[in-house]
Amino acid sequence: MSYDNENIFAKILRGELPCLKVYEDDQTLAFMDIMPQATGHTLVIPKSPATTIFDLNAAAAADLIVKVQLVAKAVKTAMNADGITLFQLNGESAGQTVPHMHFHVLPASIATARAHASEMADPKELESAAKLIRAQLKI
Repeated sequence: MSYDNENIFAKILRGELPCLKVYEDDQTLAFMDIMPQATGHTLVIPKSPATTIFDLNAAAAADLIVKVQLVAKAVKTAMNADGITLFQLNGESAGQTVPHMHFHVLPASIATARAHASEMADPKELESAAKLIRAQLKI
């Protein structure tokens, strides 16, 4: 499957759509999920055009997991979570809803989380969580 430059994350990366950023560098962007499964649900994406993990080269994949670890530590501390759930879906049949490779960082057990992409978050709640996460990342 070829990469779709019109997917929502590609538009976010180009600045065509807004997002609530918590981390950004030359290779990675992390932002709040607007349909969170738990307060603090954060998405971490590579800036390179990859639909699934199989589309990333080894160096980009290695860099991304380092950033996922960084953001996950910040989310865990900021949300005072006992644990973190990380998940990454590859392909529509696996439940991937946006065709741009991404990790979900959930400050909760997946068993206690809301359904994936089921309800929009209150923007004030998102900003509050983002502020706490950014403080942990020193941004």
